[in-house]
Amino acid sequence: MDKKEIKRYIFIAILAVAVCVVVQNFSLIQGFAEIAVSALKPLFIGCIMAYIFNIIMNFFEKHYFPKKDSGFIYKSRRPVCLILSFAIAIALIALILNIIIPEIVSAIKLISAEIPPLFVRTKDWALKKLEEYPDIYNELSSIELDTASMAAKLTDGAFGLFSSVISFIGAVTATVTNILLGTIFAIYLLLRKDKLASDVRRFMKLYLSENAGRRINHFCSVAHQTFTGFFIGQFIEAIIIGSLTFIGASILRLPYAAMTGTIVGVTALIPIVGAFVGAGLSAFIICTESPKQALLFLVFLVILQQIETNAIYPKVVGSSIGLPGIWVLASVTLGGGICGIMGMILGVPLAATVYKLYFEYVNQCENELTVSVSTPEEVSVILPEKNKQEKVSKKKH
Repeated sequence: MDKKEIKRYIFIAILAVAVCVVVQNFSLIQGFAEIAVSALKPLFIGCIMAYIFNIIMNFFEKHYFPKKDSGFIYKSRRPVCLILSFAIAIALIALILNIIIPEIVSAIKLISAEIPPLFVRTKDWALKKLEEYPDIYNELSSIELDTASMAAKLTDGAFGLFSSVISFIGAVTATVTNILLGTIFAIYLLLRKDKLASDVRRFMKLYLSENAGRRINHFCSVAHQTFTGFFIGQFIEAIIIGSLTFIGASILRLPYAAMTGTIVGVTALIPIVGAFVGAGLSAFIICTESPKQALLFLVFLVILQQIETNAIYPKVVGSSIGLPGIWVLASVTLGGGICGIMGMILGVPLAATVYKLYFEYVNQCENELTVSVSTPEEVSVILPEKNKQEKVSKKKH
């Protein structure tokens, strides 16, 4: 038995022991994993924010006096471009909120104004119907209310509502804290990205083989190209469908045209599912004004969604990720089940990266197989061309 077989058996034994330990202490390990994920959540958020903002920042760096490689302009390029990136993001969020919030407030006021008359009409209708059935009316009249039991239930409900409010405040506080810490970490990453990239390359060169380093670099290159193309394409596609929704709603004279266009555009950032979610929210708000116009809006958006799915999305996003529609749906479903909305957004480019790398490997294996099973006639056709090139090179020398 040689050393390679001994090492392999030792590795198998260690792996078997590790699996047994994990299975026996799964609940404990799961608890530690949840604590670790909760502690590292701000860092994950910061990495995602840094990658997205880096796309915007690279655009500004290419146009911020790109020929200057020294002096104050060169030193200020990174901070200025970073500030511009965050300023654009904050301006977009403020614009979206400025469009959506007033319209939602108006819709809520309309609903609150319609509820009391609806309640009165419902009460009158119920009393009128009960008069037609005197037996039911007498039974309901004879029911005695247990005030003590009702008070106890109301007290329990109040305590439950209070605890729910406390839990909600805690969740909001934790989310805001994670976002703030993630933003700080993202700023640090963006300001030091060149130094961090240099440190990673030095680490790979020192501890990894040349073949492993080349594979990791290729994977990162394909992933970066896919993720960048997806985010840019998805953002452009969201702007297009949001603008078309606003234009169509304005032409059809539907209420809340600006708000519906904004909601559909923002939710369209989520692949496949987002547009339908935006359509449902917009139709519900329009329904407060007129149910017929809400139905008309849904018909219009279904037609627009078909045009977008078959004409706009393949041109803007599909070509940048190169992922068939069935795998897009599968990645959105799986990502949403694991990580919610963030999983829906990140699942598509991640699946596209794996898809590209897999078929690169398949094509490479097929090419190697084709070369290995080449016939002698094919080899004889290749060899004369090679011999001719060698003779020509010898004559030159």
